[in-house]
Amino acid sequence: MTIGHLKRRALTAVLGIAAVLAFAPAPATAKSCARVVNPYEGTQYEGVDLSHIEAKGVKCSKARRVAKRAHRKGLAMAPSPDGYLQYRSKGWDVSGNLRPASDRYVATKDGKRVRWRF
Repeated sequence: MTIGHLKRRALTAVLGIAAVLAFAPAPATAKSCARVVNPYEGTQYEGVDLSHIEAKGVKCSKARRVAKRAHRKGLAMAPSPDGYLQYRSKGWDVSGNLRPASDRYVATKDGKRVRWRF
């Protein structure tokens, strides 16, 4: 093989990789969603919102619904001694960290992710 032939093969490989990368779907970025205002009206948690809702791979309307449903289920559960919750809600794997001043939750399902605070 000549040097010119090797250069052409290398250039073809580089162009092929560039073409694949150019048409590859961009990774989904997380987007910020509106808070769920006062989801527990008439309870001891009245006036506390689900905030800092962040959605990756789902629409905000879906993310807010997932956060509301999953959080309601989590409130009925007792955390582990170290302050963590892990459970499933409507097919979503949910984990919560109840130690900081504001509880942090994340729900994942098939590469999709929803985060929120309470």
